[in-house]
Amino acid sequence: MNEQTFIRIEHLTKAFGKTVAADDLSLTVDKGSFTTLLGPSGCGKTTALRLIAGFAQPDKGQIYIGEQLINDVPPHRREVAMVFQSYALFPHLNVFNNIAYGLKLRKVSRSKRKERVEEVLKLVELQGMEDRQISQLSGGQQQRVALSRALAISPKVLLMDEPLSNLDAKLRVSVRNQIRAIQQRLGITTIYVTHDQEEAFSLSDRIAIMRDGRLQQIGTSWEIYHNPRNQFVADFMGMTNFVKAKIETVGKESVVLNTPGGRLAMFREKDLEFSIGQDILVTIRSEGIEVNKHTPVSRADNTLKGEVKQYSYTGKTVKYWVNVGEGMTLITEHPDPKEILTGKVYLTFDKSCICPIPIK
Repeated sequence: MNEQTFIRIEHLTKAFGKTVAADDLSLTVDKGSFTTLLGPSGCGKTTALRLIAGFAQPDKGQIYIGEQLINDVPPHRREVAMVFQSYALFPHLNVFNNIAYGLKLRKVSRSKRKERVEEVLKLVELQGMEDRQISQLSGGQQQRVALSRALAISPKVLLMDEPLSNLDAKLRVSVRNQIRAIQQRLGITTIYVTHDQEEAFSLSDRIAIMRDGRLQQIGTSWEIYHNPRNQFVADFMGMTNFVKAKIETVGKESVVLNTPGGRLAMFREKDLEFSIGQDILVTIRSEGIEVNKHTPVSRADNTLKGEVKQYSYTGKTVKYWVNVGEGMTLITEHPDPKEILTGKVYLTFDKSCICPIPIK
C-alpha cells in the first residue's frame, strides 16, 4: 500500500435485490486529501459512502482505514463522520445541543463539550448562535451546523453526501468554498458525493467518476477533463462534441483526421498507437472551438466553414449549434460574447481540445 493511502476499498460489491449499487468497486484515498465521487443519480456513489460509514454492509470486498479492516466495525467506532444531504438535524434541539450530540454519546464532560462546540462554531463562523433553534436558521446556516456536528467528534474521515443540493446557486458557491477552506485547514481526509461537475472541479484533489456501480476513471480535474478514458467520462464532464473520423496522416507531433466536415489536426498522444486509415472517435470540447465571421488570417489551419443553425445567449456566455456539412453539427461555447453571430461562420479548432477516446 502507498504510504499516502489512508482509505482503501477492494472489490466492493453491494446489491439491493436485482440492482447492483457497487460492482467490484476498488478505490484508494490519500491521507488528508479531498476526493469526490461524481456521477449521475443511481450510479452507486451514495452507496459507496454508506458502506464506508458502516450504515450498509458489503456483500463482498474489504474496506480499510489505515491498516485496519473495518467491515465488521460498527459505525460509531469507525472514527468516521457523515454529513447528509438532508442535514438530519434534530429540530427539538438548539444549535449547541445538535453539535454536542455526538460528544455526549461519547461521554465527553460538559466543560469539554462546551469548549469543543465553541471551537467548531468559530471554525464555521457561527459564533453566538448556540441558543438558536434549528427552525430559526437559514439553509446555509443549517448546513454549517451539520458540518460542525460532524467535525466536533474530531473524525479521521469526513464523508459528505451532496450537502449543498438544498441551497440556492449563489449560496452553494459560498458554502463550498468554506468547506474546502476548512478541510485544508484541518487536513481531514474527505470523501464527497455530488452529481455537479462544477462543484467537483472546485473542491477536489481527485475525482472518481462512477457509472452503474463501477469506477470509470479517477484522477485530477485536469486529467479527467482533458484525457477522458471513455465516451461516458468525456460526455459527463462537460459540453463536448463527439466526432467519428478516419486517420489521414500521422506525424511526430500531430495526427490529421478526415471528418465529415473536413480535415482537422490534433496533438499526437505519445502513449497511443495511430495508423493511417484507422477509424477513431474524438471528443472536441465546445470551448476549444473559436467562431468567426471571416477566416482568421493567422489561424487558417484547423478551420472549417459552417452555418449557425441555433444559438443560446445567457448573458455570460453564448452557445452556437453550427452545421459544418455532411450532417455534422458542432456545439461551441464562448464567454463574454461581444456580438451574436448568425449565418455563415468559420470554426477554428484548438488542437489541445481534440482528444481521442476508445470506441466501445
